Amino acid sequence: MAIDIPEDLIRLERSAAEEQRKALAEPYTKEAWAAWREAAAKFQAAVTAHAEAAGVSRFELEIAVKKAVLHPEPDRDS
Repeated sequence: MAIDIPEDLIRLERSAAEEQRKALAEPYTKEAWAAWREAAAKFQAAVTAHAEAAGVSRFELEIAVKKAVLHPEPDRDS
């Protein structure tokens, strides 16, 4: 069964991934990682809320979103 992935979850995970890339580019400081922690927390909360509302596995939804962000499928309309 394919899981419907809302675009807002894709945006939130992309934001968290971008904040992580920024934090990794600099020497470690608590402040440098604060933006990533906040973005990741927003993503996690949204995944939990959507999984509960849709009646799907939270784990499977999170994995599907991360896969879609890290390994996007080519645009089929092209």
